[in-house]
Amino acid sequence: MNEFVDLAGRLVSHYNQWITVFLMVSGLYIVIARGNMVKKLVGLSLFQTSVYLLYLSAGKILGGTAPILDPDFTVYSHPLPHVLILTAIVVGVATLALGLALVVRINEAYGTIEEDEIFKQDDDRA
Repeated sequence: MNEFVDLAGRLVSHYNQWITVFLMVSGLYIVIARGNMVKKLVGLSLFQTSVYLLYLSAGKILGGTAPILDPDFTVYSHPLPHVLILTAIVVGVATLALGLALVVRINEAYGTIEEDEIFKQDDDRA
């Protein structure tokens, strides 16, 4: 019984990693399994968000404070992961905007955003 309690305690204490892995797998599945291009972009955004969470959870130090020198504090959180994630969020939003713009152009050219129908139209033209 004690082994079960220890295992459950370890699983619960790492809940943020479990959520990150779940989001990562969900986003990857959506990107691979769906034929709709907008759904693929949503899956890509979900995957990117899980990567942000992965970096931020590793960069957080329990009991750490902001990196402001003060004799009352000895443990500081490193600000670099947070700065990198802010940059990654900006790049992710730009990537999503470009992807949506391409989906609009593809819809204008083919009349659909489903991959199977686009491939079928290309095969019929060739």
